[in-house]
Amino acid sequence: MQIILLSGGSGKRLWPLSNDVRSKQFIKLFKTEDGNYESMVQRVYCQLRAVDPDVKVTIATSETQLSAIHNQLGTAVGVSIEPCRRDTFPAIALATAYLHDRMGVQADEPVVVCPVDPYVEADYFRALKQLSDLAEQGIANLTLMGMEPTYPSEKYGYIIPETADPVSRVKTFKEKPTEAVAQRYIEAGALWNGGVFAYKLGYVLNRAHELIDFSDYEDLFSKYADLKKISFDYAVVEHETDIAVMRFQGLWKDLGTWNTLTEVMAEPAMGKVLMDDHCQNLHVINELDVPVLCMGLKNMIVSASAEGILVSDNERSSHIKPYVDGIDQEIMFAEKSWGSYRVLDAQKGSLTIKAILHAGHAMNYHSHERRDEVWTVLAGEGVATVDGVERCITAGDVVSLPAGCKHTVRAISDLTLMEVQIGEEIRVEDKRLY
Repeated sequence: MQIILLSGGSGKRLWPLSNDVRSKQFIKLFKTEDGNYESMVQRVYCQLRAVDPDVKVTIATSETQLSAIHNQLGTAVGVSIEPCRRDTFPAIALATAYLHDRMGVQADEPVVVCPVDPYVEADYFRALKQLSDLAEQGIANLTLMGMEPTYPSEKYGYIIPETADPVSRVKTFKEKPTEAVAQRYIEAGALWNGGVFAYKLGYVLNRAHELIDFSDYEDLFSKYADLKKISFDYAVVEHETDIAVMRFQGLWKDLGTWNTLTEVMAEPAMGKVLMDDHCQNLHVINELDVPVLCMGLKNMIVSASAEGILVSDNERSSHIKPYVDGIDQEIMFAEKSWGSYRVLDAQKGSLTIKAILHAGHAMNYHSHERRDEVWTVLAGEGVATVDGVERCITAGDVVSLPAGCKHTVRAISDLTLMEVQIGEEIRVEDKRLY
């Protein structure tokens, strides 16, 4: 089974845990059987592999998320990188071309597309296999999975099937309605449109060639920044008459907001949290190293991280995005392929971060033209390389890195560094790889 997982967006509705680099699907909130925590993308990927060990997964994502994907899933997972964000049709077209031209997937093979972040159980992934089989059989050009609604929601579009059969032709689609209108749709047998569908690879590849002038994957990649921003629904679905839908009646939750996320949290508090006996229906997530004390709070969400602090009524938490859009600050935490870093202090002319490298991992060999750096080893052992000269480092060692020098560090054991960047213009873009 070929699966494209769409992993776009910044997930600002889960601020302050999410940011432009650390999207909601990478936040480790779900408790595993061994007592550790995993993210949405880890949970979905493991569930897929449990149902189908031979599944072929390709994640369609932006370059800013690549490090987090490699950090959490390893480097074996397929990744179709979007040079920039252009909505779902360009992303799916690029991923489809990637499968055909890079991975050798044939035009008559079925492909299933779904979001990376639903909260589901194993029956959902068995349904994805059924969806793939329907696409392979060619029952329609597009075969959608429609979610059986559990309440009249204003958040979703609706699929109106022709019949109440498990698999039906699609009669029409309806945009996100009011609650009252949604109730009428449900009474008439409508399904939620969860953005899950399947097709034979050649169908979407041909549609992409009809709408975009490109020769192959490499050509499409080079032209990507100039493509029109348009959703797959508007570019393809609304113009297609040969569409079927398969009903899905199992658990399916879109965890796009704080109030929906708290519904599936295994425990009401994470991190250093104290609550008095008068707190009711309170959820607290604290990523800071200082305690959070809550007293007498009811029906609320509290979240604290290096990015900021949220204190919100449950219902109001779904309206966070326009306020977060107005926040402009340095990204304070990010996961990398080699580990993670946290910004401790940001001032004009200097930036101080704490970096943790996992044992056996290394930074890219690189240089900076506009800033000096100083590493102070706080814990662990590693090997620093500066302009080709290697040096073993351990706790207490200091490594000076003047502007222009080529450098990297490899962790022998888990390695913790304090990195101070000094320069008139400290920018992420000031990095040259070798």
